[in-house]
Amino acid sequence: MQQKLNLYNTLTRKREEFEPLHAPFVGMYVCGPTVYGEPHLGHARSAVTFDVLYRYLKYQGYKVRYVRNITDVGHLENDADEGEDKIQKRAKLEHLEPMEVVNHYTNIYHEEMHKLNVLSPDIEPRASGHIIEQINMIQEILDAGLAYEVNGSVYFDVAAYNKDHNYGKLSGRNIEDLIGNTRTLEGQDEKRSPFDFALWKKASPTHIMRWPSPWSDGFPGWHLECSAMSRKYLGTSFDIHGGGLDLMFPHHECEIAQNQASCDHSDGARYWVHNNMITVNGQKMGKSLGNFINLSELFSGNHEMLEQAYSPMTIRFFILQAHYRSTLDFSNEALQAARKGYTKMMNGLRVLKKLKYTEENAAAEPDAKLNEELQKLAQDCFRGLNDDLNTAKTIASLFNLLKKINSLYLGQIQVEQLTRGTFDLVRDTYQELVLRVLGLEEEQIGDMDEVLNLVLTFYKEAKEQKAYDKVDAIRAELKKQGIVIKDMKTGIDWAYEE
Repeated sequence: MQQKLNLYNTLTRKREEFEPLHAPFVGMYVCGPTVYGEPHLGHARSAVTFDVLYRYLKYQGYKVRYVRNITDVGHLENDADEGEDKIQKRAKLEHLEPMEVVNHYTNIYHEEMHKLNVLSPDIEPRASGHIIEQINMIQEILDAGLAYEVNGSVYFDVAAYNKDHNYGKLSGRNIEDLIGNTRTLEGQDEKRSPFDFALWKKASPTHIMRWPSPWSDGFPGWHLECSAMSRKYLGTSFDIHGGGLDLMFPHHECEIAQNQASCDHSDGARYWVHNNMITVNGQKMGKSLGNFINLSELFSGNHEMLEQAYSPMTIRFFILQAHYRSTLDFSNEALQAARKGYTKMMNGLRVLKKLKYTEENAAAEPDAKLNEELQKLAQDCFRGLNDDLNTAKTIASLFNLLKKINSLYLGQIQVEQLTRGTFDLVRDTYQELVLRVLGLEEEQIGDMDEVLNLVLTFYKEAKEQKAYDKVDAIRAELKKQGIVIKDMKTGIDWAYEE
């Protein structure tokens, strides 16, 4: 019997068996990008991690509603409550409207995710499209006495909230002690405490992105959007909330506080899942540290830290070869190893396509020990996924299974010694997990124009040698691919068949 999926829940700090609130339906919310620049390797790790979780849940038969947001307003520099909006700052630099910046980088994000074979979420809401929902939620928190308005801005009152709740339960921080040690002097700051966070900010005269509200013309705080949008599309309590480990505090901690302080009175998600960071020489990769590599640079090789270009599937395999909760250190050596691993896995798919099982050739008495061994190897491939989505373990298990697949291909093990059920289990497990769950796909190798030019060279030689059987064979094979050869006075060329 297949083991059930277990996930590490940051909220409880333990692995828990995944039990949806309303099976077979699953609600999953993941924090998406702030679209003010090109996506980098760090963005890819989060996207690929939760893409695999989404794929595996669907593979298990769940009906998943996957929501991943686009942050297009309210995310200020240094993730703070003061400073310039990241998107507005980019708009000024490029002399564009903020929404031009948003559309431009959202499109690039989608293009790069498509290259990585990341499935689109079912719903992709934007913060700027849900201002009304955010204003309503702020009013609920004010009505509960857990927020206060100062000069047109509204702040969450962490000290008041902490009287009956635990701000810090997700991250494990003891905020009460910290508040006592760092309280600012009266009048020094709008906020009563440095740990209070903005729910609504009054816009300065030069601030472009602004909306009317009961308190001022302004914009919502960064943390608020995810609380409001997850509630709108998944309800007040749903199954999974995902994101990078760097979002656990304060972003996700603030989400839980907002959910509890509003009329929801819930943590929002029941399972809080966080992927770890990609590092460079042990230091987190990110824009703020200036050590990030854009995905477009990885694919082109155009970056000083890169020795060569790496294909999207190599990058995806690189991310999957480590457990999502472990750090993943960037190096050219690691990427080259990932390319070899990916190629090996693709060769396995090609070999499997060539293996055939025929009932008439099956042994009268199949090899029971061999069948049992192969069935166990196939079942082992699921253990890693069920053990907190450990793709590294699953890849290792798939390679163990691949050894037997190669032995079958080379005739070292006879296909006839297998039962039909064992053969189908081995084939389906390998293909389904590689393609459907891990999301790896075969990439086109080489330049097709060069390949066709080589074929035309052989065609020309065959004509000159009057080997008309070869000429006809080449023409026929290319025609099957929708390509016709054109014999002209000026030379030989090809065209798509019309």
